[in-house]
Amino acid sequence: MTPAAQPLRRFSLRVRLLVITAGLLLAGLSLISALLSGHLERYQLDRIDGQLRSFTDLVSRASPSVPLELDAAGELFGPALDLLGAPYLVYLDAEGQVDQDLRSAELDGDTLPALDELRTVPADGEVVGLPGADGAERWRAAARPTLGRDGTVIAAAPLAESQATIDALRRSSVLSGGVLLVLLTAVGWLALGRGLGPLRQIEHTAAAIAGGDLTQRVPDLAPPGTEIGHLAGSLNTMLGQLEQAFADRAASETRMRDFVWDVSHELRTPLFGIKGTTELYQMGALTDRADVDDAMRRIKREATRLAALTEDLLVLAQLDEAPDQLDRTPMDLRTLASDGLLDVQALDPTRSVELTGPGGDGPVGAAPVRADEARLRQVVTNLVGNAAAHTPPGTPVRIGVGTSGDRAVLEVADEGPGMSAEQADRAFDRFYRADRSRNRQVAGQVAGQGGAGAGLGLAIVRSIARAHGGDVELDTDLGRGACFRLTLPLSGADHP
Repeated sequence: MTPAAQPLRRFSLRVRLLVITAGLLLAGLSLISALLSGHLERYQLDRIDGQLRSFTDLVSRASPSVPLELDAAGELFGPALDLLGAPYLVYLDAEGQVDQDLRSAELDGDTLPALDELRTVPADGEVVGLPGADGAERWRAAARPTLGRDGTVIAAAPLAESQATIDALRRSSVLSGGVLLVLLTAVGWLALGRGLGPLRQIEHTAAAIAGGDLTQRVPDLAPPGTEIGHLAGSLNTMLGQLEQAFADRAASETRMRDFVWDVSHELRTPLFGIKGTTELYQMGALTDRADVDDAMRRIKREATRLAALTEDLLVLAQLDEAPDQLDRTPMDLRTLASDGLLDVQALDPTRSVELTGPGGDGPVGAAPVRADEARLRQVVTNLVGNAAAHTPPGTPVRIGVGTSGDRAVLEVADEGPGMSAEQADRAFDRFYRADRSRNRQVAGQVAGQGGAGAGLGLAIVRSIARAHGGDVELDTDLGRGACFRLTLPLSGADHP
């Protein structure tokens, strides 16, 4: 910014715009006034010069037989000189002396050009400027040699009247320009105040948001196609993103606090069990070999739970950090469904397990996918374990596999007590357990991890499914069991 513009930074935008506009208007009015006065001055000079040339040419061609009795004709021709635009007429003899002269009665003799100045006028009809005798008035003069006489005729006209007209124009231009500038400045002040009104509303909205009210939005101040409309729309989009970002951050902080609390709670139970058992041993309370063996079994069980919880947390961390780092190979979900059936039978031989197509309709269908088999096997294991842990012994389980549209589907459904809508909404939350008194041992046996049951199984299932570009859905209601449906993109490969 230039040094001249820096002082304007102290003023408001309204004042700065008004000053700039008024300055441009003043420059425009000054330029127009200068152009008009210059044009009028040139016009006046051209008019006077034309009259002088015509008059000198006419007088110089007068017949030699006409006597030059200018002094006697003064009263007769004086007013005519004013009409002809040459109020001062002079005849110079061959020696350059004034032979005769004639002037208008309105001219002051003290302002006439000096003789020396008259002698400098070229006799070719060119019009030149001359100073007056008093030095305050300017004249225009033209000269021609006389016809039949040895001398020169000079016609001169003062510029006082022309200059007075030009000065009057300039004064009126300055006066009218000043009035117009004042009026337009006042109108501009009001117009700028009205035009900048939307910006003040945007300022108030920004101040409210800065005060903590993130729900504020810029109102519809102008049509969307205008600059203010574009600005308001962009600001509202940005404010919506900011509000969502703050809400996401608050939700993330809440989830992190809950996560840390849940992890601490889950770790505390096995750690306290191990610590209590070792303290009993150090106190000498375990005197028999059978007591020591039982204590070691409890320590091993709790350590296994800690290892299982740590492994689950590591899996979730890996999926959150790099969900696309999967060892994908062509496979068919029917293989996992068959293994899931064997897991249920091994856990509870009294349960009836059925393999069907999706939704229980028809036989098992092909479900080719390109996926990480180890991760998907973990999904099926967790779903089967979830069904075994949440249903009474002997409850039938159905495993459905096939395709639906362009998706491969694997379902694990049970006929257990089901879940309420609130429980279903939170079923995939980390460390959430709909029934905290459920049989953790059953779930641990299916998973091969004695410490299963921390409420991370379904969270891992959803994370693995989404890492594959799929998802897991839950269809449940109280009293009619639950059905977990894994959907993955079909690979399009041919599998026997």
